[in-house]
Amino acid sequence: MSLNINYSLNSSLNNATLLHLYKSLLKPRLIEEKMLILLRQGKITKWFSGIGQEAISVGVTLTLEKDEYILPMHRNLGVFTTRGIPLYRLFSQWQGKAKGFTKGRDRSFHFGTQEYNIVGMISHLGPQLGVADGIALANKLKDNNKICAVFTGEGGASEGDFHEALNVASVWSLPVLFCVENNGYGLSTPNSEQFNCNNIADKGIGYGMESHIIDGNNILEVYTKVDELAKSIRKNPRPILIEFKTFRIRGHEEASGTKYVPEDLLEFWRARDPIDNFESYLLNKGVLTSSLIDQYKKEITAEINEHLQIAFNEEKIIPDLKTELKDVFKHFNYQHLKPSSSKKNIRFVDAISDGLKLAMEKHNDLVIMGQDIAEYGGVFKITDGFVGKFGKKRVRNTPICESAIVSTAYGLSINGVKSIVEMQFADFVSSGFNPIVNLLAKSHYRWSQKADIVVRMPCGAGVGAGPFHSQTNEAWFTKTPGLKVVYPAFPQDAKGLLISAIQDPNPVLFFEHKSLYRSVYQDVSDGFFTTEIGKANLIKTGNHLTVISYGAAIHWVLEALESLSEISADVIDLRTLQPLDVETIYTSVKKTGKAIIIQEDSLFGGIASEISALINENCFEFLDAPIQRVASLDTPIPFQTDLEQQYLSKNKLRERIQSLHQY
Repeated sequence: MSLNINYSLNSSLNNATLLHLYKSLLKPRLIEEKMLILLRQGKITKWFSGIGQEAISVGVTLTLEKDEYILPMHRNLGVFTTRGIPLYRLFSQWQGKAKGFTKGRDRSFHFGTQEYNIVGMISHLGPQLGVADGIALANKLKDNNKICAVFTGEGGASEGDFHEALNVASVWSLPVLFCVENNGYGLSTPNSEQFNCNNIADKGIGYGMESHIIDGNNILEVYTKVDELAKSIRKNPRPILIEFKTFRIRGHEEASGTKYVPEDLLEFWRARDPIDNFESYLLNKGVLTSSLIDQYKKEITAEINEHLQIAFNEEKIIPDLKTELKDVFKHFNYQHLKPSSSKKNIRFVDAISDGLKLAMEKHNDLVIMGQDIAEYGGVFKITDGFVGKFGKKRVRNTPICESAIVSTAYGLSINGVKSIVEMQFADFVSSGFNPIVNLLAKSHYRWSQKADIVVRMPCGAGVGAGPFHSQTNEAWFTKTPGLKVVYPAFPQDAKGLLISAIQDPNPVLFFEHKSLYRSVYQDVSDGFFTTEIGKANLIKTGNHLTVISYGAAIHWVLEALESLSEISADVIDLRTLQPLDVETIYTSVKKTGKAIIIQEDSLFGGIASEISALINENCFEFLDAPIQRVASLDTPIPFQTDLEQQYLSKNKLRERIQSLHQY
C-alpha cells in the first residue's frame, strides 16, 4: 500500500514507542467496530463514531501525565482507552448500568471520573472549554506545573463559550491546550457555513494566543508536536490553540448518515485513514509484522468480548427513589457555629463584605471572580480593600463573560478549589445561565462531582435602575434541581448564610437585594459564625394569619403590619428558597388558618405560586380562607420612579392583608 500520510519528519521515536502508538490506535478502532455491530443488533441505543480520528485522542492523551486533566468530547474514545479505563466500565456506561460512571443517569461519554482525571462534556459543548480554564487556573494557583487539554470541534468553535474561554485563558496565561478537531462538518453543516477564515487556528491571533495546525491523521505528528508543546507549557504557563485537520467519515451519529458529503471527499479521507497508513508505514520499516498485527487484534478482541460479557451479565439498575433524591446534592454535614454576643451595628452591605472577608481568611485558597471586583472593589464596593489583603491571584477581575467564568468556577471545583462568582447584577446571570443549570446543578447527580461554588446575585428594584438592573429572578433557579437558593433580608442572616453557603460543597445562588445594602442596619455578631441553609425564621408571632415572604419584601410586610395593629400575624422570613422550610410554613398555617405570600417578583411562575400549591395540598383542611399571593406586575421593571412604584407589590400589601384578615 502506498502511504497517503507523510511520516518522514517524525521518525525519531524508538520501536517500542511506535508499537505502543499503533496498539493504542487499534484498540478504540476495534471497540468501535464492535459497537457498530451492537448498534445494529439493538444492544446499544446510539453511537457517535470517531473512526478516522483516533490519532488525535490517542496522541494527545499519551503526551499528558496521568494526573493531568483531559476534557474529551463524544468522538474521543481513544482518550478513555489510553487512560486505561477498564472496558467493562465503559460498556456498562453505554448500557446504563451501575458499573458505569453515572448510575444510568447519563449516556455515552457524558461523564467524568476523578480516578482517571477525565471530565466529560455535556450536550451544550461550549462550556467544556471554560471548565478547562478553571482546572488550569487551579493548577496555576497551586504552582504545580501541570497542564490540561480540552477538546472541541469546528462546530463548537462557533459558540460564544469558545471565544470567552480562549479570551480568559489568554488574559490569565492559563496552561491549557485547546484542541479543535476540524473534521469538516458540524452534523451536516460544512466549514464554509461555519466560519469565514482559512483555518480555525487563525482565530488564535485575535486572542493573542499561540496557535498551530497539525495533521490530525498523522499519529507521529500529533504525538511529537503535542508532546513538545505540553513540555513547553509546563515550563512557561500559557494557552495554545491547536487545530487538528481530520475528517468525520461516518455520520454525526450513526442514524444521520453521510449522504450530504460528496463521495470523492469521503474517498480522499478514507485513503488517509490514520491506522491503515501507520500500519503500512510500520510494516515497511520492519517494526511491525503481520503476525504481530494478528496477535494485537486477537488480544484486544478477547479483552473486548470478555468485558462485554461482564457488562451484559450485570443486572439492570433497580430504581430506588431514596437514592435518586439523595444524590441531587452532595451531603453537607452542617456544623453550627454560634454567633458571638459581641456585636456591631452595621449595614447589610457591610455584613456581606465581612462574611466574605472572614471566609477568605478561613479558606486560604478561596477565589473570588467578577467584573471590577479587584482594585475598584466592585460596583457596590463589597470587595473594596480585598486585593491589598488577599492579592490579585485570589481576587480576580474578569472580562465580561459570565458563561466562561461560571464554567471556570466549576473547573476550579473539579481541581479542588472553592470559588465565589459575583454577578455584577443578577440580571446579567442570563449570560451565564447554561453552565449554572446544566453544569453546576446536574454535576453531583450525574457523576458525584461537587460544584463548590457560590454565585452572588445583587438584585431587586426600588433604586430606579430599570429593566436590566432590577430583576429579582430567583424563580429561574428554584425550579432547577441541584441548586440551593438563598435570599436573606437582614444583615445578621446575610453574614451567617453567606458563610454557610461558602462552607457548603453544593452550588448556591446567593441573592442580595441592592436596596437593602445601605438602608438596613442591624446589630451583627462579630467573627465567624454560620446560619443554617434551609431554615426559615419566624420573626413575628400571631394568631390571625400567616404572612410568608423574603428579601426586601419582608421589610414591606413589617411596615404594613405596624399600621395594622388590630391584626396579629405570624411572619415567616424564608431566608432560603431552595431547599424550602415547609415544616415552619405548615406549622404556622395550621395554627392561623390563613396564609398570604408576598414576593417582589412578578406573579406568574414565582415562588409564591409554589408555596401556595404546597399549602393547598398539605394544609387544606386547616384553611379558613383562600391562600393569597401578592406580587409585582407581570411587566418588565420600569425605570421612572412613579412607574416603578406602581409596578412593585409593596403598594398592594396593606389592603390584601386586611382583606384576608376580614375574610
